[in-house]
Amino acid sequence: MQKRDVLLEIRDLKVHFPLEKGILFKKNVGSVRAVDGVSFSVYKGESLGLVGESGCGKSTTIMALARLERITEGQVLFEGKDLATLKAEELTRARKDFQIIFQDPYSSLDPRMRVLDIVAEPMRIFTKKGILSLSEKEIEEKALSLMDKCGLSASYAKRYPHEFSGGQRQRIGIARALSLGPKLILADEPVSALDVSIQSQILNLLKDLQKEFDLTFLFIAHDLSVVEYFCNRVAVMYLGNIVEMASSNALYKDPMHPYTKALLSAVPIPDPVAATTRKRLILKGDVPSPSVVRPGCPFFERCHMAMPMCKERKPRLLEVGEDHQVACFLYEKVEGDVHA
Repeated sequence: MQKRDVLLEIRDLKVHFPLEKGILFKKNVGSVRAVDGVSFSVYKGESLGLVGESGCGKSTTIMALARLERITEGQVLFEGKDLATLKAEELTRARKDFQIIFQDPYSSLDPRMRVLDIVAEPMRIFTKKGILSLSEKEIEEKALSLMDKCGLSASYAKRYPHEFSGGQRQRIGIARALSLGPKLILADEPVSALDVSIQSQILNLLKDLQKEFDLTFLFIAHDLSVVEYFCNRVAVMYLGNIVEMASSNALYKDPMHPYTKALLSAVPIPDPVAATTRKRLILKGDVPSPSVVRPGCPFFERCHMAMPMCKERKPRLLEVGEDHQVACFLYEKVEGDVHA
């Protein structure tokens, strides 16, 4: 396999939120393990999709990478620098190279600011801090250029966010994310709040911008068809853990983890004949509470193929094919045999 340059490397990332009891005298009674030992790499120029049910830790992972949530343990290596240990000034400089596109285009824009100022604000802030060296004219020219590349007319520059549709607001958010010339875009479900017809426009725009600006994406989505279209590699999360990771083609053609199979079986397909013959895997119960410590596989309670060992210890993320990893005892070698 051809060697690829790693832009972002996550090593055993944990984000735990304390659970407290009491009003005046608060007592720590446990923790919510939102992200519980996640490790993966993002290669330069690729789009890595992060998928899973609500509450599995996808958004928390992205917020922790950007240091918008406190990291409990682990390393976040961006171009070799551990973001988890950077001081405030160093982190500000590093943030120039990675930006976020937020899920909600309505609440992520300041309603009191005009569009041009929203797009220009990051450049103004970083110029004041001495990280960039741009004149006000250069800032405004670049902001207008980015608006144009994102499909926003220059005539919109003096308007406010409430004057735009959801798709147009997300275009504003994308232009703002590009204003500092980042290398990595953390996209937190950027199309989930939009109409289906608008989703395709935004996804095509992101693909075009990726080629033009040589961007790398870490892309969160609930919709697996969106991830299949946009991402060339996919990581599946469940209860704060990565359970499977593979190229998009391999994952959709040959899913291995029982959880991945269940997710893909729920994706609608356009062929009515194939839809009637396809076997649907229905998961029992709901996602368990992340505040309960489990020694075994996080998916044990809902897995129809669970074995006694699954309750006792946590499976490792193992290579089962070229650039295909899965955390499941069904594929671990035991005394020379493979359970699959």
